[in-house]
Amino acid sequence: MLKTFNKGGVHPEANKLSAQNPIQTANLPKVAIVPLGQHIGAPATAAVAKGDVVKVGQLIGTATGFVSANIHSPVSGTVLKVEDTIDVAGFKKPAVHITVEGDEWIETIDRSATLVTEIKDDAATIIGKIKDAGIVGMGGATFPAHVKLAIPEGKKAEFLIINGVECEPYLTADHRLMLEKTEELLVGVRILMKAINVNKAFIGVENNKPDAIEKLQKATANSPEIEIVPLKLKYPQGGEKQLINAVTGREVPSGRLPIDVNAVVQNVGTAFAVYEAVQKNKPLIERVVTVTGKTVANPTNFLARIGTPVSELIAAAGGNLELTGKVISGGPMMGKAMSNLDSTITKGTSGLLLMSKEESVRPEASACVRCGKCIEACPMGLEPYLLSLYSQKQMWDEEEQNHVMDCIECGSCLFTCPANRPLLDYIRLGKNTVGKIIRSRKQ
Repeated sequence: MLKTFNKGGVHPEANKLSAQNPIQTANLPKVAIVPLGQHIGAPATAAVAKGDVVKVGQLIGTATGFVSANIHSPVSGTVLKVEDTIDVAGFKKPAVHITVEGDEWIETIDRSATLVTEIKDDAATIIGKIKDAGIVGMGGATFPAHVKLAIPEGKKAEFLIINGVECEPYLTADHRLMLEKTEELLVGVRILMKAINVNKAFIGVENNKPDAIEKLQKATANSPEIEIVPLKLKYPQGGEKQLINAVTGREVPSGRLPIDVNAVVQNVGTAFAVYEAVQKNKPLIERVVTVTGKTVANPTNFLARIGTPVSELIAAAGGNLELTGKVISGGPMMGKAMSNLDSTITKGTSGLLLMSKEESVRPEASACVRCGKCIEACPMGLEPYLLSLYSQKQMWDEEEQNHVMDCIECGSCLFTCPANRPLLDYIRLGKNTVGKIIRSRKQ
């Protein structure tokens, strides 16, 4: 019997339009715009200035704290300027603008296709290389990977879980990585196991990817330390806490972290980036991005350099903007509508979804019918209708007491509401406000 998590969940239509389309290398942009804040935590500080000549892989942004990440040049050329750019949400963020001139890489990067399986580095060296390479969570959360791997004193990891679920509708970047970079991915898994000193790893994959499950099982047939776990199809199984529960049966308590149940979770894309960093000395300068939607002629998985304008990838996939009502960064459930198509691919850009004008219209909300479907759907066991109400009435104490900070913003409540209530919108407002209140208490 297939495993899954035990609380809530919904079943949106998968729409994996690009699942059978191999990864294609995207063209280099004419100008790469590289934000200095592509991660949770403090933005990096620019390490270059206007007029500097840079190569691919060169450090251009230095991490400014433990929870921060280095930024490397994804292209070679001349720094045009270092100034603010508009991100996908319409906010100004500092960025390095580079005029692309050729494609010259720093000499220390191994660009060969040779698979390097021997892991020579010890745990401390591995984590140092991951930190230096600027690797972050590639599933969208963008938490600096070296922070997750630094197990707090008094805690111990028992196992590693690799997230190959990719439960968001439309997105297929991780699916293609599992199929096309299987061996590299598995070396990355072993590197992560060594980094946190565990002897067991699980790779969770939903059963709508039978080809990936089969290939991974064949590749690990003689590796009992890595177990492939087929999972029943249910959203949001890619959430850390839901995945831990599905794979191991353990439940992360409210307000706690995966390490509190002795687990460390990393995304498939992160594991592949770790392989490239540790075995090939390659920093995180590119990633696989799904460009898809019903107004896209050729839904495609692109290997795109960070800093590539979104508009260029949309054009390359045959996106019809005249028929498109919204462009979503990410998937339709947790992604955010983009206000600026001149913004660029970042470390956390898993997909670009073009929604037709008809799909983009949000149905008119009506009064709550007290059906309780949002409660049944919530994978965190919360009461979304109540959290939404507290937020509307600015009842922040009650919002906090009812665990709004546990919300993972998956959108299951909004998806299932027959009255089309904007539940998630209000819960996000409440979560943001309560978060500020909690932080102010600690100052």
